[in-house]
Amino acid sequence: MADITASMVKELRQRTGLGMMDCKRALNDASGDIEQAIGDLRKSSGVKAAKKASRVAAEGVVMTRIAEDGNYGVVIEVNSETDFAARDDNFLDFANQALDQAFMDPDADVETLLSAGLEDAREALVQKIGENINVRRVQRLKFGDANQGIVESYVHSNKRIAVLIALQGGDESLARDIAMHVAAVNPMVVRAEDVPKDVLASETEIYSAQARASGKPEEIVEKMISGRLGKFIAEISLLEQPFVKEPDITISALLTEAGADVVSFVRYEVGEGIDKKEVDFADEVAAQAQGS
Repeated sequence: MADITASMVKELRQRTGLGMMDCKRALNDASGDIEQAIGDLRKSSGVKAAKKASRVAAEGVVMTRIAEDGNYGVVIEVNSETDFAARDDNFLDFANQALDQAFMDPDADVETLLSAGLEDAREALVQKIGENINVRRVQRLKFGDANQGIVESYVHSNKRIAVLIALQGGDESLARDIAMHVAAVNPMVVRAEDVPKDVLASETEIYSAQARASGKPEEIVEKMISGRLGKFIAEISLLEQPFVKEPDITISALLTEAGADVVSFVRYEVGEGIDKKEVDFADEVAAQAQGS
């Protein structure tokens, strides 16, 4: 058997759009010859899946699962091309299967989940519903044991936004409330000191240009920059934000009252960061008419 490297599999996946296991099998059958593997795959039933894989899958669902003792949780995003497919029972069954595997194997990334048998189920679903399906990402929060802290989640009713949150102190109700707040307000970081330096530098540059354009004295300009930057940091830092259910108190005050603190959170929103081409139907029809 040929020595099939990860880079060979990656190249074949990029060139065909097929799954990892199909690419491994094809490379083995072709003794490592990528061009021959491509030719073989074009003749096989995998061709339909390959064509689907070139289409953007930016719809879908996000789902979570929490361990019974509350010290561990997982969140996963599974994508489809359309919202209609994301509501299909076959798609939701597959998403739940992916969540099950991610929960049972706390160290598995997406590639590991697919290679453990999920890829065959994914390809079968692609063939069945006629859309590209993708397990996009998975993340976990966990404590060594339940005495160290609590992990809780919130999933919006449409399964388009999901949050995992890890708290030290407090209870499930408080953790769920703060997870719901994160879902609604979308903070960037837990606390002000967590804001990345490149984000601060970029915002400072913007505020500096705006302030100096005012023509005010330099000492006033510096105060304007500092004030705007402080406001920006407060707006994106979870602990500084007004609690969405009680805007008169901040998340920090809410936690202090309960003797709790936020360790970390994960917020997934379906399709975020995917470059999805938006097509105006009227423009598309007009373009087709001109072409004909």
